[in-house]
Amino acid sequence: MEFYSSFASREDACKVFDEMSQKDTVAWNVLISCYLRNGRTRDVLMLFDNMKNEGVCEPDDVTCLLVTQACANLGALEFGEKVHRYIKERGYGTARNLSNSLISMYSRCGCLDKAYDVFKGIGEKNVISWSAMISGLAMNGFGRDAILAFEEMRKTGVIPDEQTFTGLLSACSHCGLVDEGMEFLNQMSKEFGIMPNVHHYGCVVDLLGRAGLLEQAYRVIISMKVKPDATIWRTLLGACRIHGHFTLGERVIEHLIELKAQEAGDYVLLLNIYSSTGSWEKVSELRKFLKDKGIQTTPGCSSIELKGIVHEFIVDDVSHPQKHEIYNKLDEINKQLKIAGYVAETTSELHDLGAEEKANALSYHSEKLALAFGVLVTRPGTTLRVTKNLRICIDCHNFAKFLSGVYNR
Repeated sequence: MEFYSSFASREDACKVFDEMSQKDTVAWNVLISCYLRNGRTRDVLMLFDNMKNEGVCEPDDVTCLLVTQACANLGALEFGEKVHRYIKERGYGTARNLSNSLISMYSRCGCLDKAYDVFKGIGEKNVISWSAMISGLAMNGFGRDAILAFEEMRKTGVIPDEQTFTGLLSACSHCGLVDEGMEFLNQMSKEFGIMPNVHHYGCVVDLLGRAGLLEQAYRVIISMKVKPDATIWRTLLGACRIHGHFTLGERVIEHLIELKAQEAGDYVLLLNIYSSTGSWEKVSELRKFLKDKGIQTTPGCSSIELKGIVHEFIVDDVSHPQKHEIYNKLDEINKQLKIAGYVAETTSELHDLGAEEKANALSYHSEKLALAFGVLVTRPGTTLRVTKNLRICIDCHNFAKFLSGVYNR
């Protein structure tokens, strides 16, 4: 099973599992690991429930570690809380690796208070515990608090590692702390002897890109002591989209082509840049290129967890059994948000259409459908958590902010 899993042959791994006359906990764990590794994260939750319900062999600490990671990836808070209760019931609560994983899970779900409760409960916090907490603060926009946590960590005598600095640089990036970020980049090698890796440089490029310092970000990549990967170029390409810098965007695409790493999503970002600057001739040329090369874009998919069940949506989705109620609710939400001042951000639409047509094309993006479903089936005031496989567009970002205010979500 492990052999097939390492080659992404999930079906073959499952076949071996089904053929086993006696399945022990290790066999279940390998199968769960296989699903997790192959991106079938939602099925991991189902396997955990199946394992418990069969009652032949119970999930152990390794099972809980894998399922907690799956919950973090999905933003499945309710299921994660269920696993946390199971961990306490079985007496696994003192396992530091599980506590560290729970900190990450709660942080990814935006529950920093619960993440901090787990963190406080760890008797002897190691560098992974501190790094998880620092990263949690960073991803939720508490950059200054992440830096304070780092200072507290140093007072306790725990030596930071590569992951600690990834969290710190990410904190600086999310909060626009340019000077602090550049200082941490220098400090890690001079004071701690940690040579920056591609992830650290990626955070710095993101930091400079968000601040609009695109040429400086480009120079950082060119001067790196490690070979830049596709992800770091995509980070800069994303910044080019935000700031409408299509000449640098074209340069970045050339570097991705050199790496033989360009993907459909990269060209979509370039399309975004062209359309936002009204360069419709370039949009047409690029669309023709994509069609001629047979390059298919990855469809956006948004998921929302309710009562332990994960519901997935794609753009213009009509597969959900409650599709009619969802679309009616979304139309109602759109009317309410327009009264509150929401206006569709039409630069997110990549076709040369009129303003009204563009607004209509943006109306049924996957995250809007997921949010409408959440509003439809939960009590007023219930927090909604939506996870997406791609970066959210500006229009859906604004839509979510208005919905949060109007519906108290």
